[in-house]
Amino acid sequence: SNVGKSSLINSLLGRNNLARVSGTPGKTIVINFFDVDRKMYLVDLPGYGYAKRALDNKREWSALTDGYFTKNPNIDSLRLVCQLIDSRTGPTSDDLDMLYYLGESGLDHIIVATKCDKLNAGVRKAFEEMISAEPLTKDTPIIMYSSKTNSGRDELWKHIASSCDL
Repeated sequence: SNVGKSSLINSLLGRNNLARVSGTPGKTIVINFFDVDRKMYLVDLPGYGYAKRALDNKREWSALTDGYFTKNPNIDSLRLVCQLIDSRTGPTSDDLDMLYYLGESGLDHIIVATKCDKLNAGVRKAFEEMISAEPLTKDTPIIMYSSKTNSGRDELWKHIASSCDL
């Protein structure tokens, strides 16, 4: 939550208000499917991090996300997981847990470091070095992304298109 997921979806799809953007973390409470030119779906899962919500709500969202990966009869249709990490804060323990899961599951995944426009050059370089050195990110592509400037957008689309054989 609060990693800029909705802003990334809007930026990626070139739309301003497709995915609901809020300053309050935890607004995505269901799984949202975005049909992209009838060729693929972008799937927006609820965040698992910080949100000002009741513990029961957080458990429900966690069950939704977990079920998407573990009980999904169409999991073989999943082509790429984009693990979003806020570049200002670095990976949380939840992010590391998810990266571990993705590595163990064998699901194709990449890391999208969001909000990179908010970093100066030195902090950005330090983040890139830190995330690249993390053992769980070994051999995982890392894209620095800004929803504000669309930096990283073309690179992310290339990964998505390649994974979907488009």
